[in-house]
Amino acid sequence: MRSSVPVLTALVVGLPVLATPGLAATCNAKGDGFGTWLAGYSKTLVDAGIPADTVQSALSGIAFDPAVIKKDRGQGVFSQTFTEFAGRMVNKNRLTVGAQKIKANGDLFGRIEAQFGVPAEVIVAVWGLESDFGANTGDFPTLQSLATLAYDCRRPAMFQSELVDALRIVARGDLTPAEMKGAWAGELGQTQFLPSNYVRYAVDFDGDGRRNLIKSAPDVLASTGNYLHSLGWAPGQPWLVEVKIPNNLPWDQADLPIKKSVAEWQAMGVRPANGSIPDGSAALYLPMGRFGPAFLAYHNFDVYLGWNESLVYSTTAAYFATRLAGVPPVGPGNGNVEALGASDIAFIQGALTAQGLDAGPKDGKLGQQTREAVRSFQLKVGLPADGWPDSAVLQALR
Repeated sequence: MRSSVPVLTALVVGLPVLATPGLAATCNAKGDGFGTWLAGYSKTLVDAGIPADTVQSALSGIAFDPAVIKKDRGQGVFSQTFTEFAGRMVNKNRLTVGAQKIKANGDLFGRIEAQFGVPAEVIVAVWGLESDFGANTGDFPTLQSLATLAYDCRRPAMFQSELVDALRIVARGDLTPAEMKGAWAGELGQTQFLPSNYVRYAVDFDGDGRRNLIKSAPDVLASTGNYLHSLGWAPGQPWLVEVKIPNNLPWDQADLPIKKSVAEWQAMGVRPANGSIPDGSAALYLPMGRFGPAFLAYHNFDVYLGWNESLVYSTTAAYFATRLAGVPPVGPGNGNVEALGASDIAFIQGALTAQGLDAGPKDGKLGQQTREAVRSFQLKVGLPADGWPDSAVLQALR
C-alpha cells in the first residue's frame, strides 16, 4: 500500500516531484526498490538545477539503512516526564562544563549576544543537550540517513526536502559529503541543525569562508544564536521562572497559550520560588500538572518550542539555561505526581480523539495538543483541568 502523504510542493520551490513508483515506499524495513528510486530521483535533482557533480559525488554509493528506520519507529525519550528527563540531562558534569565554556569564551559570547541578542547561558544549554558541547555529534552518514527517510513511507515529503538542502550545503562548499555525519534523522553539527535550518541560519563567524557547524565552535554558537533570534528571541527578557502556587487555582488558566501579567498571577496567589518574579506577560506552566513544579513561561519560552516542539525537551533546555544563569535546582512541587506510561497515554489519545477532542497522534507522547485535549475533557467531566493525564482521566475514559 502506497503512502498518501503529499510529496514535495512548497517545501522545495521549483523542484519537480518525482512521479515514479517508489516515491514513498511501502512500510517495510528492507528498502526494496530503493536503488531504482534513488537513480530516478538523482536525475530529477539535476534537472531541477542541483549541480550534477554535487549529486553524483554526494549520492554515489548510498544504500538504504534499516537502522535509521528502526530509530524512526522507536523514539521514546520524550515519553519521560520533565523531572525524569531534566534529572538525567541537567547533571553536575554538564553544569560544570557549561559554566567553563561560558567563562572560556566570554569575548565570543559577547559578540554573539551583541549581534543576535541571545545570552550565553541559553546557547550553551542547547549546546550541552544536543551534543555534550560538541563531543557527540553523531556518526550516521547524513546523506544516507536522509535518502533512507526520503524513500520511506512515513514522512517522504519532509525528508526529500531535507535531502535537497543537504545537497545545497555541499554545493556551496560548507561541507563535503564525507564530512556530513550526524544524528540518525539527518541533523548536523554541534547543535544539531536539520539541513533546511543549516541553509537558512548557519553563519560564518570565524571568517574562513565556510559555515562549518561540525568543527567550528564560533560558527556553531553564532548560528545557534542566529536561529533563536530568527524565532523571535527578545533580548534581555526572561524565559522560564519557577514559582510557588496555591492549591486552589482555576487550573484551566494554567496553559501555555494563556498569557497574563505578573500582577494578575500574583493576585491569584502565585509567588516566587527564588528571589523575585520579573515583570511582563507570562503563562502559568505546569509541566507535570498541578502537583509538580510550576513556572511562569514568558515569550522567550515560546522560542524554545519553536526550536523543538517537545515540551519535555524545551522545558529541560530552558531550565538548564536558568541553572547556568545561577538559579537553584527546581523544587518538587506541591505533592506526588502520578505519571502514566506511554501505553496509557496512547489509550487516552485514542479515546479523546474518538470523542471529538483531537489529541494528536496516538504515539504515547504527551505534547501540547494532547494536553489541550485532556484539559477539555477534564472540564467536561468536572475534574481539575490542569491538562495532566492521570488515573482519574484514564478511569473516566474507560
